[in-house]
Amino acid sequence: MSVRDNEMESVRATDLPNGPGAAAVLAAAIGCMALAVLGIAADKSASIKALMNLYRPTGPLSGVTTMSVVVWCLCWLGLQLLWRKRNVALGRICAIGVGLLVLSVLLTFPPIADLF
Repeated sequence: MSVRDNEMESVRATDLPNGPGAAAVLAAAIGCMALAVLGIAADKSASIKALMNLYRPTGPLSGVTTMSVVVWCLCWLGLQLLWRKRNVALGRICAIGVGLLVLSVLLTFPPIADLF
């Protein structure tokens, strides 16, 4: 058995920090929420609608989705840098992520979005 094999055996899954995984989960939920909020904002405000119109045939949806992806990537990068070597409360992070995801899905339905 080589030295490398011994090193790999000594590293167990429990030894790895869960921060990078938690960063991915929370960033995805924040990106989904950004999509819902920007979609409602572009629907309700003419100035935001014009600002989000990056590609005329698609309309403001092009800017809404592009900005949501940018928010997702920036959140993932920031949280990854912050939590890369840490263990965080994964249960709480996942609960927040699921809450944001459910809320963002609800906000994309017209009856709920029209309340704003």
